[in-house]
Amino acid sequence: MLPPKSLFDSLSSHAGRLLGSDNPLPRAEIEAQFKALLQSSFSKLDLVSREEFDSQMVVLARTRARLEALESKVAELEERLHNNEP
Repeated sequence: MLPPKSLFDSLSSHAGRLLGSDNPLPRAEIEAQFKALLQSSFSKLDLVSREEFDSQMVVLARTRARLEALESKVAELEERLHNNEP
């Protein structure tokens, strides 16, 4: 994985070459190449998709709910244990 500064420097230089005034490519081709450049650059970062992020948020929420239920049960059992001691 590239450090962010190196990645953005590289991205900037590639974009500069694509968007330079001496570039004879049509606009659609420049956009396609720029999109490919961005996708390539983002693949070098440790990113997740929105779908994967949302999926993990659901798992986290479910895990938190279960943890809270377990904590409540443990507190209840500890209270019972404390009340039954002589």
